[in-house]
Amino acid sequence: MNDLEFLNAFESGNFPPSMFDHEAHLRLAWINLKQYGEQEAIEKVCEGIKNFDALHGDGSKFHTTLTVASIKTVNHFMQKSEAHHFADFIQEFPRLKTSFKELLGQHYGFELLSDPKAKEKYVAPDLLPF
Repeated sequence: MNDLEFLNAFESGNFPPSMFDHEAHLRLAWINLKQYGEQEAIEKVCEGIKNFDALHGDGSKFHTTLTVASIKTVNHFMQKSEAHHFADFIQEFPRLKTSFKELLGQHYGFELLSDPKAKEKYVAPDLLPF
């Protein structure tokens, strides 16, 4: 599906939960960053994932700091990219799919991300700022 179809399916709650994997999270960030820029993308993606979690789960999986950090990470790589399509972007930066925990680990210590406060509210990196 194209980006508009993907976004519409996600926002309407019709995107299959079994397909909302790590790559789908990255794509959601990519689409929103392209359309809105970082700050508004953060707001829209956080709200969208919270709603998706409430609709298809028990509302307990959403993690604010991980979501914001993910969007900031995707934005960082987008600034270095000339890709016009998500598939090209992810091919250009495969570490976003294969080594994402390591990328976040450059910014956050495990203890900070495990803190329940980081789940509820965005916490800035303790190791390296974005």
